[in-house]
Amino acid sequence: MEIIEYSVEELIDPTGILTGRRFEFMLYILFDEEDELYEEQGTGLRVLYAVDGDQEKIASYHFFERATDKILDFELEDEEEAFIAHFCKEHIEK
Repeated sequence: MEIIEYSVEELIDPTGILTGRRFEFMLYILFDEEDELYEEQGTGLRVLYAVDGDQEKIASYHFFERATDKILDFELEDEEEAFIAHFCKEHIEK
């Protein structure tokens, strides 16, 4: 799994109900052709990343086909989730 492109946007809670900050990451990922998540047009991963004080975590995520935005029903493995969490932590505006 290799992140080849990404975008990040801070989401603003207009109600003020949520504490901390939320970021939406759109990650475009390259998988080996043998991987279940390989898509010829590309695979994306939408990640909501939460920062609340000194706690940072992936709040939710889903894979999607880049060409159609169709959601793919797959989950990250533990080491992949740790990799994505680290990537998000390194790419948010402090």
